[in-house]
Amino acid sequence: MLKLAPINGARAARPAGPRARRPAATARVTAAAPAAEPPARGAAAIALLQSSSLPMLVQEELERMILAGDLPAGSKLNEAAIADLLGVSRGPVREAFRALEESGLVRLEKNRGVFVRQIDVEEADQIYELRSVLDEFAGRRVAQTVTPEIVRELRARVDRMEKAAVKNDIDGYHRTNLEFHDRLVELAGNGKLLLTYRRLVNELNLFRRAALAQVGTLLVSTREHREIVNRIAAGEAAAAGRALQEHVFASRDRMHRTRVDAAKTAARISKATATTARKMR
Repeated sequence: MLKLAPINGARAARPAGPRARRPAATARVTAAAPAAEPPARGAAAIALLQSSSLPMLVQEELERMILAGDLPAGSKLNEAAIADLLGVSRGPVREAFRALEESGLVRLEKNRGVFVRQIDVEEADQIYELRSVLDEFAGRRVAQTVTPEIVRELRARVDRMEKAAVKNDIDGYHRTNLEFHDRLVELAGNGKLLLTYRRLVNELNLFRRAALAQVGTLLVSTREHREIVNRIAAGEAAAAGRALQEHVFASRDRMHRTRVDAAKTAARISKATATTARKMR
């Protein structure tokens, strides 16, 4: 099998061994500017062991870096530099790019290259609307077929979310939140739904991560998840679907508040900077 070493000291998508030593310097596969070229070497490497798909592991590592924000939206990804960084040939990287395009994380532009997807707020709203429909359907389906074992599993997942919320562990909460919803859709038993849902979640990731950073958001979100599980446990299909739909719309509202707050902060900083510049004249 293949073993991925964590990049930037972060946990790899599917670690196969002990945690690697944190590198002395942060590795970047791309510079801050969208069209910048990444450095030739980084802190991580992929070691080929046995019986695993190299392109798949390259894909998983790039996906982890994109979803963690290590590769920012709009960044250009250089095939040769990424191959050098991960210690592989360019073929697996090329295959990984194609898979990431299908999952909605990158876009391939003819004669220009590969770029991390950048979602504007209008598209994000459309995705939230579609997600609300898919989540509502999944909630109803799971409530109709729920078992005591499933209820215990879902409640244990919400417990992990609550622990992360109490510690204000945004990364941990974000991860367990994604896993909770992915598992719910998986339990709905519709493979096409699951594929569509996962693509939408990938596209929304950066918006949702920023919204979770708002003060008090984690505990509010946890309460929403407990209500969802309570409705599912009671076998209340319609109520479970509504709870999930309302949760999606609440997440969308949090995203919009995050954008408004960011704009206000930027305006205050700009005003303060202008005032300071006038005083220094």
